[in-house]
Amino acid sequence: MLSFQDSVQAAVTKAAFVQENVPEDLNLKCDTLSRIESSAGEQVVIASSTSGIPPSAMQSRLVRPERFLVSHPFNPPHLMPLVELVPGGSTSPDAIDVAQSLYERMGKICIRLEKEVPGHVANRLQAALWREAVHLAVTGVASIRDIDMAVTAGPGLRWASMGPHTTFHVAGGDGGMAHFLDHLGPAFEAIWADLGRPDLDAVTRSILIEGLAATDPDALAAERDGRLVRILRALSPEN
Repeated sequence: MLSFQDSVQAAVTKAAFVQENVPEDLNLKCDTLSRIESSAGEQVVIASSTSGIPPSAMQSRLVRPERFLVSHPFNPPHLMPLVELVPGGSTSPDAIDVAQSLYERMGKICIRLEKEVPGHVANRLQAALWREAVHLAVTGVASIRDIDMAVTAGPGLRWASMGPHTTFHVAGGDGGMAHFLDHLGPAFEAIWADLGRPDLDAVTRSILIEGLAATDPDALAAERDGRLVRILRALSPEN
């Protein structure tokens, strides 16, 4: 049952687990987390949804930092199953276990980071791909529409069922990853050496904005959500 409270204290006093989701501002988060800690039960795990603030930075102002971690859901969180569990330097393994158990009971898929890093895992992977997508657009290799289509009609379909490492392991045939590295490793190294490093300067911003000017974000969001639901149903173990 969903309910709303008018204070942090009222919201967390009887909570068995606390998820903080205030905006990405370190001081605001630390202030909120301190108020949560002073009102929540001593054994209650406290998690933050931050996508970029290191958990250790937020732990520094807590009395019991061992029960704090980052639990970062992936957008749109009501549909996407991924939750990244990120410990800070003082996080107890038990806190990670509690968070993972809770989210998995909710049907989420958790990954556990062994150490904190800016952007966690998923956003770093997104950033790497988008950097090259921006480079290809700015250098005139292809239109924004076609670059996006290259992902959705190509590797994106494979990534919905297997990640990049597993995909290339399968591509190696009977020899698996070892054969893939022997056969195509040099080609990928050549591509890595040629990848772009664009800046989001005025020219780049103009190209990106103009390339998407004819699209309606609200309509695209509805289309995305409908497709996500169909993909998740197709990937369900029950199918």
